Amino acid sequence: MSAPQACILDLDGTLVDTLGDFVAVLHVTLADLGLPTVSRTFVEHTIGRGGENLVRQTLAHVGAEPALFDRAWALYQQHYAVVNGEHAAVYPGVLEGLQALRARGVPLAVLTNKPVAPARELLQRKGLDGFFTHVFGGDSFERKKPDPLPLLKTCEALGTAPSATWMVGDSRNDAEAAHAAGCPVVLVTYGYNHGEDILAVPAAEHVARLDALRWLQG
Repeated sequence: MSAPQACILDLDGTLVDTLGDFVAVLHVTLADLGLPTVSRTFVEHTIGRGGENLVRQTLAHVGAEPALFDRAWALYQQHYAVVNGEHAAVYPGVLEGLQALRARGVPLAVLTNKPVAPARELLQRKGLDGFFTHVFGGDSFERKKPDPLPLLKTCEALGTAPSATWMVGDSRNDAEAAHAAGCPVVLVTYGYNHGEDILAVPAAEHVARLDALRWLQG
């Protein structure tokens, strides 16, 4: 890959380990509804395609009626606003990687399927908000990843061509969106990939830490 003119980074599972937040929020949401809880493994394998999908899949998993979604989604959002970041931690190497990218003058954007308001709040609470020119969420565009539209729109905002804009993520979701948009893709090996081995997902590079990007080593 040639040097990036800009980078788009996923949030959950790429910059911040938020699995504990999702587990905690689902636990209290399901308790409010009088429903059984779900395992941490279930949550890890289900997150990544937006909160609405997570809630729908969770209700199906515990045998609840689909008609319960609206109430469950409202409760989920209320609880998430309180919990956001409480059980989350920035991954090792992320701060160093962002600092190195910024030092090289690379504009950075966050593109997540999480709604944009809690995404911005999480970045602020974890001290990462100052690195990014743009932050876009699952409600910023008409469609979510793995559709390529959010990446194309983010490239437009950054003012860079997709072929010169790296997508850094942790899942097949990110890879499929990047490939369809024409963006080079880098995948981190520590995030959430629906229970699938991330090394089986084609990418220009797989890294164990953000600051281990080959381009940063030169």
